[in-house]
Amino acid sequence: MGINTERDIEANLQIGPTDAGMVRIFVEAQGVEIPMDFEPEEAEEIAEEIRVAAKAARAIKR
Repeated sequence: MGINTERDIEANLQIGPTDAGMVRIFVEAQGVEIPMDFEPEEAEEIAEEIRVAAKAARAIKR
Protein backbone atom coordinates (compact mmCIF):
# COMPACT_ATOMS: atom_id res chain seq x y z
CA MET A 1 0.00 0.00 0.00
CA GLY A 2 1.39 3.37 -0.97
CA ILE A 3 0.42 6.95 -0.42
CA ASN A 4 -1.69 6.96 -3.61
CA THR A 5 -3.58 3.74 -2.79
CA GLU A 6 -7.16 4.57 -1.80
CA ARG A 7 -8.84 2.59 0.98
CA ASP A 8 -12.39 2.63 2.24
CA ILE A 9 -11.50 2.83 5.94
CA GLU A 10 -12.98 5.24 8.42
CA ALA A 11 -10.60 6.56 11.04
CA ASN A 12 -10.62 9.10 13.83
CA LEU A 13 -7.69 11.46 14.26
CA GLN A 14 -6.93 13.45 17.40
CA ILE A 15 -3.99 15.76 17.93
CA GLY A 16 -3.09 17.42 21.21
CA PRO A 17 -0.58 17.90 23.99
CA THR A 18 0.07 15.21 26.59
CA ASP A 19 0.64 15.86 30.27
CA ALA A 20 4.27 14.82 29.67
CA GLY A 21 4.90 17.78 27.34
CA MET A 22 4.71 15.77 24.13
CA VAL A 23 2.45 16.24 21.13
CA ARG A 24 0.32 13.16 20.49
CA ILE A 25 -1.21 12.17 17.17
CA PHE A 26 -3.78 9.52 17.99
CA VAL A 27 -5.36 7.43 15.23
CA GLU A 28 -8.20 4.97 15.84
CA ALA A 29 -9.59 2.78 13.08
CA GLN A 30 -11.45 -0.51 13.10
CA GLY A 31 -10.65 -1.18 16.75
CA VAL A 32 -6.93 -0.39 16.39
CA GLU A 33 -5.51 2.54 18.35
CA ILE A 34 -2.19 4.11 17.34
CA PRO A 35 -0.77 6.76 19.69
CA MET A 36 2.27 8.56 18.30
CA ASP A 37 4.13 10.95 20.60
CA PHE A 38 6.51 13.62 19.34
CA GLU A 39 8.73 16.25 20.90
CA PRO A 40 7.32 19.74 20.17
CA GLU A 41 10.11 20.40 17.65
CA GLU A 42 9.31 17.17 15.80
CA ALA A 43 5.63 18.12 15.76
CA GLU A 44 6.49 21.47 14.20
CA GLU A 45 8.50 19.68 11.49
CA ILE A 46 5.52 17.41 10.80
CA ALA A 47 3.22 20.44 10.63
CA GLU A 48 5.53 22.04 8.06
CA GLU A 49 5.54 18.83 5.99
CA ILE A 50 1.73 18.88 6.03
CA ARG A 51 1.71 22.53 4.87
CA VAL A 52 4.12 21.71 2.02
CA ALA A 53 2.03 18.70 0.99
CA ALA A 54 -1.16 20.80 1.03
CA LYS A 55 0.50 23.41 -1.19
CA ALA A 56 1.62 20.68 -3.62
CA ALA A 57 -1.87 19.13 -3.63
CA ARG A 58 -3.41 22.50 -4.49
CA ALA A 59 -1.04 22.82 -7.44
CA ILE A 60 -2.12 19.40 -8.74
CA LYS A 61 -5.84 20.20 -8.50
CA ARG A 62 -5.55 23.28 -10.71
